[in-house]
Amino acid sequence: MRNFTTRLLALALSALTFPALAQSSSEVHFEPGNYGTMVDGIVDGNDYSDFTLGARAGQEMFVELTVTETNGDGTVYFNILPPGSSGEAIYNSSMDGNSTTVDLPKDGQYTIRVYQMGNDADTGKIASFNVDLSIQ
Repeated sequence: MRNFTTRLLALALSALTFPALAQSSSEVHFEPGNYGTMVDGIVDGNDYSDFTLGARAGQEMFVELTVTETNGDGTVYFNILPPGSSGEAIYNSSMDGNSTTVDLPKDGQYTIRVYQMGNDADTGKIASFNVDLSIQ
């Protein structure tokens, strides 16, 4: 009975924790006196990495993505998601390039979502990246 309970508990825990491991999310903070920072991460296949930060309407957000290492083609992009978004982007770098400055439309938490596309995503390639972020 104990072995069955242990296996059942392990199965329940793996079911609860597995989805959280599939994606990553990090809150971005600027050092006192700075209006920008550099963040880094890794994307694996169809997974994505989110970076969230608060901003106000009328501010400008600068984002520049650089792939630092990959075992694929380096097809890594980012979207800027506004507060309350369920995936709709106000900027999509796969269409408009991996560097931009965007005027922010409203107050709240913005998300920079970094992801892969195409063969790199479909075949589980891994890419590491840097994102230069600033808000003014």
